Amino acid sequence: MSEYTAAVIGTGPEPDNIVWGESAAMAYRHGNGYRTLDRSDLVACCDIVRENAAAFAAEFDIPEENVFEDHEEMLRTVEPDVVSICTPVPTHADLVLSTLETGVPQAVHCEKPMADTWEDSKRMAARADETGIQLTFNHQRRMGAAWQRADDLLADGRIGDLTRIGVGGKNLFDFGSHLIDLANGYNGERGADWVLSQVHYSDEDVRYGTHNENQAVALWEYDNGVHAFAATGKGTGGDATGCLVRLVGTDGTIEVKPDTDGLIRYRSSDTDGWVTESPENDDDKITLALAHVLECLSTGDDPVLSADNALRATEIIFGAWESARKRERIEFPLEYGGNALTEMVESGDLVPE
Repeated sequence: MSEYTAAVIGTGPEPDNIVWGESAAMAYRHGNGYRTLDRSDLVACCDIVRENAAAFAAEFDIPEENVFEDHEEMLRTVEPDVVSICTPVPTHADLVLSTLETGVPQAVHCEKPMADTWEDSKRMAARADETGIQLTFNHQRRMGAAWQRADDLLADGRIGDLTRIGVGGKNLFDFGSHLIDLANGYNGERGADWVLSQVHYSDEDVRYGTHNENQAVALWEYDNGVHAFAATGKGTGGDATGCLVRLVGTDGTIEVKPDTDGLIRYRSSDTDGWVTESPENDDDKITLALAHVLECLSTGDDPVLSADNALRATEIIFGAWESARKRERIEFPLEYGGNALTEMVESGDLVPE
């Protein structure tokens, strides 16, 4: 018998017909992770569309009596130890909070981004602290070998002391939450002191229920004097950056997922130009993320995927959109609790087609 029982909320439809931005079959990737790991046993699932839940159950050998349309009924009936929430972003807060309120699971692992407003993001983290239930968000790139190799090089002083971070990706929110979370992690899990940003949004891009800008620039500073810059757009890695993350130190540079060859490259005063590496994980990163969730549940250690870490990245994103709306630098902690990008669309200040 496995150490932990697991359940999934929000199975979604058609795992063989993935439409990025609409339905990415993330529940099936979580399901594969639980099935792969010896210490977990996937025992129940829930979806508001019964046939979606039934198809998921058939794939993962979940008995019919453990297939539900109501997540609270599933929690009360099955009492799983760990719950994955794989629904669209605007539903995250209500589902996480209601799951925490039941007091049933020991851990809740939710898809990212956290929520579609800053206030809801804070509410989830605060309630998890109050209940003592482990709450994590699926920033699974933390588990990737290339990303961890960059962390090791930085910790070993390969490029000296960190001074600047560059981030380049598709957007600040859906894709960018990964990269900003990683940037914070490379800088000792710090949050920002302030952010200054501007956005362009002419072609509607609603991903998993939430607007994402077409292009943005953002600059922020950490309390240790390290500055970070983000450029988003449709190019690979952000055309202005040339990689997904760049770490600049007093004695060199590390690039993760550069537009050139390799998954990571670095150079310093004692290298002959760039050193290129391509470290890869044998296991799927979501499986590795779930393994980390279960390990921290067992040991009591703080997960790197914690709500607190996710919250620091999310504050920078919502602060950047608020900066674009107010046309001024935003100081943290962020007092505005909404979603400035969505509100600019609703007010007609931005009119994406």
